[in-house]
Amino acid sequence: MSAAASSLTPDVPDVAQLRERMQRMTDGVARVPLPVHPALSGVVSLHAGSSYEVDGLALAMTLLAGPSRAGDWCAVVGVPDFGAEAAAELGVDLGRTVLVPDPGEQWLEVTAALVDVTPVVLLRPGGRVTPAVAERLGARLRKRSAVLLVQGSWPRSEARLSADEPAWSGLGRGHGHLSARRVSVSVRRGAAPPRRTDLWLPDPAAGVRRAVPGTAPLTAPRVVREAG
Repeated sequence: MSAAASSLTPDVPDVAQLRERMQRMTDGVARVPLPVHPALSGVVSLHAGSSYEVDGLALAMTLLAGPSRAGDWCAVVGVPDFGAEAAAELGVDLGRTVLVPDPGEQWLEVTAALVDVTPVVLLRPGGRVTPAVAERLGARLRKRSAVLLVQGSWPRSEARLSADEPAWSGLGRGHGHLSARRVSVSVRRGAAPPRRTDLWLPDPAAGVRRAVPGTAPLTAPRVVREAG
Protein backbone atom coordinates (compact mmCIF):
# COMPACT_ATOMS: atom_id res chain seq x y z
CA MET A 1 0.00 0.00 0.00
CA SER A 2 1.36 3.42 -0.90
CA ALA A 3 2.08 6.05 1.74
CA ALA A 4 -0.73 8.20 0.35
CA ALA A 5 -3.23 5.34 0.57
CA SER A 6 -2.18 4.36 4.09
CA SER A 7 -2.59 7.95 5.27
CA LEU A 8 -6.25 7.75 4.26
CA THR A 9 -6.83 4.57 6.29
CA PRO A 10 -7.84 5.40 9.89
CA ASP A 11 -6.15 3.57 12.73
CA VAL A 12 -8.33 1.17 14.71
CA PRO A 13 -8.13 3.26 17.93
CA ASP A 14 -9.27 6.35 15.98
CA VAL A 15 -12.30 4.47 14.63
CA ALA A 16 -13.20 3.23 18.12
CA GLN A 17 -12.95 6.75 19.53
CA LEU A 18 -15.11 8.10 16.71
CA ARG A 19 -17.78 5.47 17.31
CA GLU A 20 -17.81 6.21 21.04
CA ARG A 21 -18.16 9.91 20.33
CA MET A 22 -21.04 9.28 17.92
CA GLN A 23 -22.83 7.14 20.52
CA ARG A 24 -22.58 10.00 22.99
CA MET A 25 -24.14 12.46 20.56
CA THR A 26 -27.86 13.14 20.27
CA ASP A 27 -29.18 15.85 17.95
CA GLY A 28 -25.63 17.22 17.77
CA VAL A 29 -25.32 17.61 21.57
CA ALA A 30 -22.71 15.61 23.48
CA ARG A 31 -24.27 13.25 26.04
CA VAL A 32 -21.96 14.33 28.84
CA PRO A 33 -21.99 12.00 31.88
CA LEU A 34 -23.05 13.47 35.21
CA PRO A 35 -21.60 12.40 38.56
CA VAL A 36 -23.34 9.54 40.39
CA HIS A 37 -23.29 8.66 44.07
CA PRO A 38 -20.38 6.28 44.90
CA ALA A 39 -22.90 3.67 46.06
CA LEU A 40 -24.25 3.48 42.49
CA SER A 41 -20.94 3.77 40.68
CA GLY A 42 -20.61 1.20 37.92
CA VAL A 43 -24.30 0.30 38.13
CA VAL A 44 -25.98 3.36 36.64
CA SER A 45 -24.74 6.27 34.55
CA LEU A 46 -26.56 9.56 34.00
CA HIS A 47 -26.08 11.32 30.68
CA ALA A 48 -27.12 14.86 29.83
CA GLY A 49 -30.11 14.98 27.51
CA SER A 50 -31.76 11.83 28.90
CA SER A 51 -34.66 10.90 31.17
CA TYR A 52 -34.74 8.10 33.74
CA GLU A 53 -37.64 6.41 35.55
CA VAL A 54 -37.18 5.83 39.29
CA ASP A 55 -39.70 3.89 41.32
CA GLY A 56 -38.85 5.15 44.82
CA LEU A 57 -38.21 8.52 46.43
CA ALA A 58 -35.17 7.42 48.47
CA LEU A 59 -33.54 6.04 45.31
CA ALA A 60 -34.38 9.26 43.45
CA MET A 61 -32.72 11.28 46.22
CA THR A 62 -29.62 9.12 45.91
CA LEU A 63 -29.48 9.90 42.19
CA LEU A 64 -29.80 13.62 42.97
CA ALA A 65 -26.98 13.37 45.50
CA GLY A 66 -24.28 12.60 42.91
CA PRO A 67 -24.59 15.82 40.86
CA SER A 68 -25.52 17.82 43.96
CA ARG A 69 -22.37 16.77 45.83
CA ALA A 70 -20.37 17.81 42.76
CA GLY A 71 -21.81 21.34 42.92
CA ASP A 72 -24.66 21.14 40.39
CA TRP A 73 -28.03 22.76 41.02
CA CYS A 74 -31.05 20.44 41.24
CA ALA A 75 -34.81 20.97 41.18
CA VAL A 76 -37.69 18.89 42.55
CA VAL A 77 -41.15 19.33 41.05
CA GLY A 78 -44.45 17.87 42.26
CA VAL A 79 -43.05 15.92 45.22
CA PRO A 80 -44.75 17.33 48.34
CA ASP A 81 -43.39 14.49 50.50
CA PHE A 82 -39.78 15.29 49.59
CA GLY A 83 -38.09 15.19 53.00
CA ALA A 84 -35.34 17.79 53.27
CA GLU A 85 -33.69 16.07 56.25
CA ALA A 86 -33.66 12.67 54.52
CA ALA A 87 -32.30 14.22 51.31
CA ALA A 88 -29.49 15.95 53.21
CA GLU A 89 -28.54 12.69 54.94
CA LEU A 90 -28.26 11.04 51.52
CA GLY A 91 -25.93 13.78 50.28
CA VAL A 92 -28.21 16.31 48.56
CA ASP A 93 -27.03 19.92 49.00
CA LEU A 94 -30.23 21.72 50.00
CA GLY A 95 -28.56 25.08 49.37
CA ARG A 96 -28.49 24.21 45.67
CA THR A 97 -31.92 22.57 45.45
CA VAL A 98 -35.07 24.28 44.15
CA LEU A 99 -38.32 22.82 45.53
CA VAL A 100 -41.70 23.26 43.83
CA PRO A 101 -43.91 20.90 45.86
CA ASP A 102 -47.25 21.70 44.22
CA PRO A 103 -47.06 23.11 40.68
CA GLY A 104 -50.71 22.19 40.04
CA GLU A 105 -51.76 21.83 36.42
CA GLN A 106 -48.67 23.77 35.35
CA TRP A 107 -46.27 20.96 36.28
CA LEU A 108 -45.06 20.49 32.71
CA GLU A 109 -44.43 24.21 32.14
CA VAL A 110 -42.64 24.50 35.50
CA THR A 111 -40.48 21.47 34.68
CA ALA A 112 -39.56 22.85 31.25
CA ALA A 113 -38.58 26.20 32.79
CA LEU A 114 -36.38 24.54 35.42
CA VAL A 115 -34.70 22.35 32.80
CA ASP A 116 -33.45 25.61 31.29
CA VAL A 117 -31.58 26.58 34.46
CA THR A 118 -30.78 23.41 36.43
CA PRO A 119 -28.78 20.39 35.22
CA VAL A 120 -30.95 17.85 37.09
CA VAL A 121 -34.71 17.89 37.66
CA LEU A 122 -36.69 15.33 39.67
CA LEU A 123 -40.34 15.21 38.60
CA ARG A 124 -43.44 13.42 39.79
CA PRO A 125 -45.85 14.02 36.87
CA GLY A 126 -49.21 15.51 37.73
CA GLY A 127 -50.99 13.78 34.88
CA ARG A 128 -50.71 11.35 31.99
CA VAL A 129 -47.60 11.80 29.84
CA THR A 130 -47.94 11.08 26.13
CA PRO A 131 -44.97 10.15 23.90
CA ALA A 132 -45.34 13.50 22.12
CA VAL A 133 -45.04 15.44 25.39
CA ALA A 134 -42.06 13.33 26.46
CA GLU A 135 -40.32 13.96 23.14
CA ARG A 136 -40.85 17.73 23.35
CA LEU A 137 -39.34 17.84 26.82
CA GLY A 138 -36.63 15.43 25.67
CA ALA A 139 -35.60 17.90 22.95
CA ARG A 140 -35.32 20.56 25.65
CA LEU A 141 -33.19 18.25 27.80
CA ARG A 142 -30.81 17.69 24.91
CA LYS A 143 -30.63 21.38 24.09
CA ARG A 144 -29.88 22.33 27.70
CA SER A 145 -27.73 19.25 28.49
CA ALA A 146 -29.96 18.43 31.45
CA VAL A 147 -31.16 15.19 33.07
CA LEU A 148 -34.75 14.38 34.04
CA LEU A 149 -35.47 11.91 36.85
CA VAL A 150 -39.10 10.81 36.87
CA GLN A 151 -40.80 9.16 39.82
CA GLY A 152 -43.34 7.25 37.77
CA SER A 153 -43.81 6.28 34.15
CA TRP A 154 -42.14 8.22 31.32
CA PRO A 155 -42.21 7.26 27.62
CA ARG A 156 -38.86 6.61 25.92
CA SER A 157 -36.82 6.85 29.10
CA GLU A 158 -33.16 5.90 28.95
CA ALA A 159 -33.43 3.42 31.82
CA ARG A 160 -35.65 2.39 34.71
CA LEU A 161 -34.33 2.05 38.25
CA SER A 162 -36.17 0.12 40.93
CA ALA A 163 -35.51 -0.91 44.52
CA ASP A 164 -36.84 -4.37 45.40
CA GLU A 165 -36.67 -6.94 48.22
CA PRO A 166 -36.54 -4.46 51.11
CA ALA A 167 -35.31 -5.77 54.46
CA TRP A 168 -35.21 -3.61 57.61
CA SER A 169 -32.63 -3.87 60.37
CA GLY A 170 -32.55 -2.61 63.93
CA LEU A 171 -35.28 -4.46 65.80
CA GLY A 172 -34.28 -6.47 68.84
CA ARG A 173 -36.43 -8.98 70.72
CA GLY A 174 -39.60 -6.92 70.93
CA HIS A 175 -37.79 -3.61 71.36
CA GLY A 176 -35.68 -1.09 69.44
CA HIS A 177 -36.53 0.75 66.22
CA LEU A 178 -35.99 0.30 62.50
CA SER A 179 -32.78 2.12 61.59
CA ALA A 180 -31.49 0.71 58.29
CA ARG A 181 -32.94 -0.83 55.15
CA ARG A 182 -31.27 -3.11 52.65
CA VAL A 183 -32.65 -3.08 49.10
CA SER A 184 -31.76 -4.69 45.79
CA VAL A 185 -31.42 -2.01 43.10
CA SER A 186 -31.87 -2.97 39.47
CA VAL A 187 -31.21 -0.83 36.39
CA ARG A 188 -32.98 -1.86 33.19
CA ARG A 189 -32.10 -0.49 29.76
CA GLY A 190 -34.29 -1.78 26.95
CA ALA A 191 -33.94 -5.52 26.37
CA ALA A 192 -30.48 -5.73 27.96
CA PRO A 193 -30.05 -7.79 31.14
CA PRO A 194 -30.49 -5.56 34.21
CA ARG A 195 -27.57 -4.41 36.31
CA ARG A 196 -28.01 -5.03 40.03
CA THR A 197 -26.49 -4.08 43.33
CA ASP A 198 -27.52 -4.11 46.99
CA LEU A 199 -27.62 -0.90 49.02
CA TRP A 200 -28.11 0.06 52.62
CA LEU A 201 -30.74 2.75 51.98
CA PRO A 202 -30.83 4.33 54.46
CA ASP A 203 -27.66 3.49 56.37
CA PRO A 204 -27.48 5.08 59.85
CA ALA A 205 -23.83 6.07 59.47
CA ALA A 206 -23.37 6.93 55.79
CA GLY A 207 -26.88 7.76 54.59
CA VAL A 208 -26.48 5.28 51.76
CA ARG A 209 -23.73 2.82 50.89
CA ARG A 210 -23.07 -0.34 48.93
CA ALA A 211 -24.13 -3.50 50.77
CA VAL A 212 -21.27 -5.84 49.94
CA PRO A 213 -21.37 -9.44 51.21
CA GLY A 214 -20.43 -9.69 54.87
CA THR A 215 -21.19 -6.06 55.74
CA ALA A 216 -23.91 -4.73 58.00
CA PRO A 217 -25.11 -1.30 59.10
CA LEU A 218 -24.11 0.08 62.48
CA THR A 219 -27.27 -1.23 64.14
CA ALA A 220 -28.55 -4.36 65.82
CA PRO A 221 -27.91 -7.30 63.46
CA ARG A 222 -31.46 -8.63 63.19
CA VAL A 223 -32.98 -8.15 59.73
CA VAL A 224 -36.74 -8.15 59.14
CA ARG A 225 -38.17 -8.70 55.64
CA GLU A 226 -40.74 -6.11 54.65
CA ALA A 227 -44.14 -7.60 53.86
CA GLY A 228 -45.46 -7.42 50.32
